[in-house]
Amino acid sequence: MGYEEANGALEQKEVLEIDADVLVPAALENQITEENAENIKAKIVAEAANGPTTPEADKILFEKDIFLIPDILANAGGVTVSYFEWVQGLQNFFWSERDVNVQLREIMTKAFHEVLKVHEKEKVDMRTAAYLLAVKRVADAIEHRGIFP
Repeated sequence: MGYEEANGALEQKEVLEIDADVLVPAALENQITEENAENIKAKIVAEAANGPTTPEADKILFEKDIFLIPDILANAGGVTVSYFEWVQGLQNFFWSERDVNVQLREIMTKAFHEVLKVHEKEKVDMRTAAYLLAVKRVADAIEHRGIFP
């Protein structure tokens, strides 16, 4: 019996395939692949790492009805708080931790529901829904600003 077995440690493959409600791949990219996606048992995959799921695995998870919160949505909180810090620095007015958390919760909740709405309306996976929403926002901004004819 090896050290890992004796101490209850799991191999990387076993961690991804554990029977759980939520799986949070949070370290490396390309960990959920075409080779192991079929063995994912979690009901929800929340991508805390950048790009932990390959495009081929995305398709498999979607077909298995596993709800995936894509990295660009799940990781948006850090970018949002960075924006808050930038705004505070410009204004030389600093918010309390509570104020930051209230604003962050409001923005992230709204973003999630907007992506979910596209997911349900277009019948696409959440990553595609997030991309569709992002592209539409850019196109709307370009049209509104009149950058291109």
